[in-house]
Amino acid sequence: MIIPNYIIYSRLIEPIVLKATIVGALGYFSLPLDIIPDLAVGVGYTDDLSALIFTLVQVALYVDDGIKIQAKGKLKNLFGENVDTSDIDSKLKN
Repeated sequence: MIIPNYIIYSRLIEPIVLKATIVGALGYFSLPLDIIPDLAVGVGYTDDLSALIFTLVQVALYVDDGIKIQAKGKLKNLFGENVDTSDIDSKLKN
């Protein structure tokens, strides 16, 4: 899901709120300040996980076929022509 996030973030037509959500979630996940401290065993990462899940759901609403095709091309650029994109191909057909 990282490549579609990057593609969505780099597009100019996506809403600024979505870009702010991506940056905010990355910042919240990486900064040591949390609503629930990470040192709390068992529940410390629940707020980080909820922020990450919220962001992934928001981004998934904007992933269209054009972004899937761009992600497939980016994977081929990064990993060569032999990369297995059958999962992306099956989702493009739907």
